Amino acid sequence: MSTPTITSLALLTPGNFADDNPYTGLEETLQLFEYGERLGYDGAWIRQRHLEHGVGSAAVFLAAAGQRTERIELGTAVIPIGYESPFRLAEDLALADVLSRGRLQVGFSTGMPHADLLGDLVYDGDWRSFDLSYGRIARLVDNLRGDYLGGPDTVIHSPGNVQRPRLQPHNPGLVERIWYGGGSLRSVHWAAENGLNLLSGNIVSGEDTDDFTTAQLNLLSEYRRSLGDDRPTARVALGRVIVPFDSADAATRTRYRDYAASRHERTLKPQTLAALGPKRFLFAPDVVGTAEQILDQLAADPVLAQVSELRLELPYEFHREEYEQILHDVRHLIAPELGWRPASPAVQEASR
Repeated sequence: MSTPTITSLALLTPGNFADDNPYTGLEETLQLFEYGERLGYDGAWIRQRHLEHGVGSAAVFLAAAGQRTERIELGTAVIPIGYESPFRLAEDLALADVLSRGRLQVGFSTGMPHADLLGDLVYDGDWRSFDLSYGRIARLVDNLRGDYLGGPDTVIHSPGNVQRPRLQPHNPGLVERIWYGGGSLRSVHWAAENGLNLLSGNIVSGEDTDDFTTAQLNLLSEYRRSLGDDRPTARVALGRVIVPFDSADAATRTRYRDYAASRHERTLKPQTLAALGPKRFLFAPDVVGTAEQILDQLAADPVLAQVSELRLELPYEFHREEYEQILHDVRHLIAPELGWRPASPAVQEASR
């Protein structure tokens, strides 16, 4: 069995906030991005969540995070494309990317969570007839390429200049930093054929197997097999919920154990999600325990051995202090044992 070797370590946070006090939670999430950068993490990612106590616009949040950090990659996992205008979102992402000096990593998925509640609020007309799947993502990627609009003689006049029209600001590097959250063989095949990087987490489709590990290995194999000649290699990031409790107090350790226990049953057999129809889903167990116990589990994970980028998925509804403790223990006790080294040697002692 191959030994995992991680060269890139990122965090993914849900961006929780209280219903009656959203500012405090969002500010603490920005502070968590700053803390991750001080620890030497390579990336900090935010979930985009609609109608929930979380970030409804990843582009807006990452623009703010870009002003609070200097080095760390800034990602979103994932933006459901069904609610987005392929051109307007491309403008927002391009602007946030320029403001962050080219650090955005943008993940997408298809679909529309809560479509029965939101569809008619987002669209005028029968949105059920629109292409809200892969084609919509492809249109956004094409917009980011920055091709000129109209014919060769088409210009627009604005105060102070005359110019050929295209998406502005234009940053040609952003199109190489687009990711797709692929959980099925069809989706990873599409992502590879279209040159997108791949995010694979702790939920996958059960296709021809009831075993999570087998299913995820099949996804990685199909993705790499399907990469086009124009991009023979691409980035693959694996997400895992990892909760070490070495520096946690007794009450927090109990909370962590209870959290993992409450989610264990879903890992025992394929599940269906009402919002997504009859598809079968497989869930990975959370990795919870001491650093030594976690390292044993990760060393036995054949999927982790197939990638070099690990995305630490932080649990929903934990507190800032718990998130910081988890990040600290992973950075100091777990990641170095997997071959990872911090992005900056100047890790501040205050982050301990």
